[in-house]
Amino acid sequence: MNRRTTALSVAVALAASLALTGCSSSSDAAGDGKPELKVSGAFMPKPVTDMAGGFLTITNDGDTADRLTSVTSPISDDVTIHETKDQKMREVKFFDIPANGKLSLARGGNHIMFMSLKEKPEQGDKVSVELHFEKSGPIKVDLPVEAANHNPQQH
Repeated sequence: MNRRTTALSVAVALAASLALTGCSSSSDAAGDGKPELKVSGAFMPKPVTDMAGGFLTITNDGDTADRLTSVTSPISDDVTIHETKDQKMREVKFFDIPANGKLSLARGGNHIMFMSLKEKPEQGDKVSVELHFEKSGPIKVDLPVEAANHNPQQH
């Protein structure tokens, strides 16, 4: 009878944990209260030195704000995020991505900075990066390498 009681206890505990898991995942599936991030317009101008910039737009269709906290890439061990204010750039710890809003990283403004490139990509190549956020999981993006003077805002 002892084995039967133990088996019954395990079954009840397993059923309870499955029920709790089901409850939490159903609210996650609805997307309520979470950032919903999408990346568009990504590119890297062809580097002319051992440094490069990266540009893209992150759109948040969710009701919760998030933050871009870092960027990693196999092309450099030193990838940082910079803001540009009063024509001066400085490294920042994060960029806010407002709920139902967007973060634009563009020439002349906020951007990703790649220092000490391990290799210089050529126009037509793609540079892979991984964007890291405060709340959302990482997003992998390929930055197409464009002409050194490429600026989509001028088109």
